[in-house]
Amino acid sequence: MILYHGTNIDFNVIDLSKSNKYKDFGQGFYLTDIRSQAEELAVKKNKLFGGNIIVQEYDFDESALNNNDLRILKFDSPTVEWAEFIFKNRNRNIHFSHDYDIVIGPIANDGVAYLLGRYEEGTISIYELSKELTYKKLNRQYYFGTEKSIKYLKRL
Repeated sequence: MILYHGTNIDFNVIDLSKSNKYKDFGQGFYLTDIRSQAEELAVKKNKLFGGNIIVQEYDFDESALNNNDLRILKFDSPTVEWAEFIFKNRNRNIHFSHDYDIVIGPIANDGVAYLLGRYEEGTISIYELSKELTYKKLNRQYYFGTEKSIKYLKRL
């Protein structure tokens, strides 16, 4: 399977320590199977931080999804569990970490910080949060959070 990573700086070695800790599924390397989605992210990073508009391509060995050695979590659609997982990963006020090697699921809506704030203050329920976090277009992100998991990626 071909996966794409949108960035503003080209690199050949994935360094998980350079990833942001407070993303949807935690600190890790994120890809998508939708090229246009990766392109949009590369443009956004370029506008924010400069650099170039780069879409890296990776071949993902899908046999990893059947590997009992890897801990994998998959969300097929936005659910309450998905919203709670995102809330815990993005919340800077609680200590949360997980031990999944790979997490696959939808990308949250662009207004994530606002919605998470509303949930935290109690003005919306977890059910409303999960509904509101649903992205307008069908999409998917692949999180690789361990050295063991990134061994299943080959840069093309």
